[in-house]
Amino acid sequence: MLYIRQWNNMQYVTNAAFLLSTYADYLAEAGVGTVTCAGGETAGAGEVAALARAQVDYVLGTNPRGVSYLVGYGAKYPARVHHRAASIVPYKHSKQFIGCSQGFEHWFGRRSSNPNVLVGAIVGGPDRRDRFRDNRDNYMQTEACTYNTAPMVGMFAKLNRMAREERERRAATARSGTAAEV
Repeated sequence: MLYIRQWNNMQYVTNAAFLLSTYADYLAEAGVGTVTCAGGETAGAGEVAALARAQVDYVLGTNPRGVSYLVGYGAKYPARVHHRAASIVPYKHSKQFIGCSQGFEHWFGRRSSNPNVLVGAIVGGPDRRDRFRDNRDNYMQTEACTYNTAPMVGMFAKLNRMAREERERRAATARSGTAAEV
């Protein structure tokens, strides 16, 4: 995982993945063989795209903890997201008025999982040593932000398109192989 800073590092990971993927597309379309990095190493479009994909895979659970930082995805994901609506009891279960301070007083400090799973949110993620403390009060790591999730929507769309194109290519190859046998 790319690491920039402890407070919500996933904003950098997800945005870098999107930008790296876009840059890899540009390199391929422009016919640029390789680019030279600041340290003198070179990388081609395929390597840049692979780095982008590795960041996506890390977010989705291919990491030392085996945790998906995309809430609701996979078997293990953050259960105590720092998010008011996710952490207080749903209105359908308790029709009581909930004021601003009541959310903090009654639900914020609970150790149990959030009663509302914030499916699709990407939290701040682990520290530089891949440690992650899944507690609501650990807002640096458990707060969900739109600027974490938005670039991943673009990445997921691209990965979906690539998978569809690969399926279509394989189907066309299979059809042409079958036609040649007839």
